[in-house]
Amino acid sequence: MGERAGSRTAEVMEAIRQRAASRSLAPGERLPSIRGFAATMGVSPSTVVEAYDRLAAEGLIRSRPGSGFYLSGSLPPLTLADARPRLDRAIDPFWVSRQSLDAGAAMLKPGCGWLPAERMPHAALRRALRQLARADDALLADYGGTRGSPGLRRLLSRRLADEGITAGPEQIVLTGSGTQAIDLVCRFLLRPGDTVLVDDPCYFNFQALLRAHPVRIVGVPYRPNGPDAELFAEAAAAHRPRLYITNSALHNPTGATISPQVAHRLLGTAAAAGVTIVEDDIFAGFEPEPSTRLAALDGLARVIRIGSFSKTLSASVRCGYIAARADWIEGLVDLQVATSFGGPSPVAAEIVLSSLGDGGYARHLEGLRRYLAGARREAAMRLEALGIRPWLMPRGGFYLWCRLPDGLDAAEVARHALAEDIVLAPGNVFSTSQSQTDFMRFNVAQMSDARVYEGLARAMAGAAGNA
Repeated sequence: MGERAGSRTAEVMEAIRQRAASRSLAPGERLPSIRGFAATMGVSPSTVVEAYDRLAAEGLIRSRPGSGFYLSGSLPPLTLADARPRLDRAIDPFWVSRQSLDAGAAMLKPGCGWLPAERMPHAALRRALRQLARADDALLADYGGTRGSPGLRRLLSRRLADEGITAGPEQIVLTGSGTQAIDLVCRFLLRPGDTVLVDDPCYFNFQALLRAHPVRIVGVPYRPNGPDAELFAEAAAAHRPRLYITNSALHNPTGATISPQVAHRLLGTAAAAGVTIVEDDIFAGFEPEPSTRLAALDGLARVIRIGSFSKTLSASVRCGYIAARADWIEGLVDLQVATSFGGPSPVAAEIVLSSLGDGGYARHLEGLRRYLAGARREAAMRLEALGIRPWLMPRGGFYLWCRLPDGLDAAEVARHALAEDIVLAPGNVFSTSQSQTDFMRFNVAQMSDARVYEGLARAMAGAAGNA
């Protein structure tokens, strides 16, 4: 009994420490009442009293007689990896991102999230750079406008209209990247303690970015036709989320595409529950034909559309965008001025505009789609020989979401793969529930080298030996 009481006290203490570390509690802010927090944690009030007394003895909190307990002093700098209980670094989003971004030329990267350099449209980029060399001095030296290049926003407006989304250039703001677009939306709409729904599994940097905001992350299981609509409705009712962040087309990591039926149910639930949806459409260019878009069905009333050009054009020339309802754009522009003093680099925007306006860009995308269709088939066949099977065969894109054989732990395989100079992306990196232990995301565009499969086989054997 005493040991159990001690463990519950420790749980209450850890919950307060995590709120402080994630900035859910600010210095000087009053802690939850003893009775209220006891109900939240499912413990007795005496357990909370003991936990608060211990935290006060440590100096983390202080008591004000007749008023309650308050968080003490100043906090140490926010460390995102510590914003929740630490995960094994092999299944930590920051670990995977760092391994992929910092990998040397000799490293093989089937776990990364981008195309090899040789698959990008270098000729178009070089033409754009030559044009920039003749540009006005102001373009090369001055800050850009707060909304970004008018020409690129007009082009994006026309492209959105082709998808059935009415958004004039004044409803579009350019950003430094797709990730910055999501961050701006989070800064604009979220408050400490809000809940955000994500897919489970989902793009791991959604989770990493949300750790920088003092919010609660709740996962909704993802199916081959989109998020589980019934469980989405249950989560919306139970948690009253402010945002839901997703990919509709060629979902990352699964490669699935939302069906019209699920999309309609999702929008109905979101409208009834007051949930704003952020639709990240970064993989749209890889679709063989357009699929259902939440933003098109909704008309940007409750859906915010974001995108960028890092996957199809250049990850070095960073430029993203937000398309949203008109009354939100001014606030988003002000936030971008406050956080980065304006939109993306005018140089980057002009390179993107020149490259997208080139007729060769459409041919580039068509060629990419043909190449990736073959690469998916080839990778699936070679993975099958290792007992690794895709969860589904995507309509497009460069991801295969696969189950490992014989109950292998993907994180353990990833550890062994590093010794083979191979960076992998194990399943629990993408999972809020940590339920994807035997899944792995593979980038088929990074798997043409036979050493990937040879090293993967050895890593699997090593992981099996440690089981």
